[in-house]
Amino acid sequence: MKRPFVALATALLFAIPANASDAQAVLTAPRERVQSADYRASGHLVRVDPGGSRTSYGISIKAHWFPGVLRVLLEITSPADARAHVLLEMRPSGQNMIRIAHPGDTAPATLPFEKWSEGPLGMGFSYEDFLEQQYFWPGQIVLQQTTYGARECDVLKSTPGAADRTHYAEIQTWLDHSIGFPVYVEKTLKGIGTVKQFTYFGLRQTGGVWSASQVEAKTRGHAGSTLLIVDRGSAKANLGLGDFSPEQFTRFP
Repeated sequence: MKRPFVALATALLFAIPANASDAQAVLTAPRERVQSADYRASGHLVRVDPGGSRTSYGISIKAHWFPGVLRVLLEITSPADARAHVLLEMRPSGQNMIRIAHPGDTAPATLPFEKWSEGPLGMGFSYEDFLEQQYFWPGQIVLQQTTYGARECDVLKSTPGAADRTHYAEIQTWLDHSIGFPVYVEKTLKGIGTVKQFTYFGLRQTGGVWSASQVEAKTRGHAGSTLLIVDRGSAKANLGLGDFSPEQFTRFP
């Protein structure tokens, strides 16, 4: 039997959350994943309303890390009246940019910051949610190690700095301890305190790169959800600057 002092010390040890010094180790895998991104994916963005009715948009995504910037090109391919191209640029410095083009446009338009929290199907999956900027914010601390389902996770709390353009006050990410990939995320909106919840399903490794086959977004306290469903893709797409050029951006088949 453990002596009372030893038992108490052991209990306190496991009750103490991990601190900021652990954050750099936890951040290694997700930052490397962003800074080595080179993928294509296609699938659907689906809104499920509280009554169960579904609205589905076809999408394709291209992403590549260039020196100092992640470029993500989101193409909304169907229905015809919803077609649009959205180019997102994430920089670790916080100076991000989102531009959008529709059929017939000769040049993309910069999306105003106040519209970053919107999306093609509402705020469930906002345009900003396609940026993985939280891993580069200055405020990083590991809150605890815990389980989510069957996975051992590090819970990382990320908070933006003054230079970071974001609608989120903080983001908490449950990262699988062994692979550094998110399995669950909570994003708290500034001012109103609304919490958006993202659950990752179908984690898989292709060519050494981890991804999820589906992500479900919900707003805490509200019925309904939005699903990002990936039907197919390539983890090593060999993309270049030409894949994100203004000509490519404004060209609609």
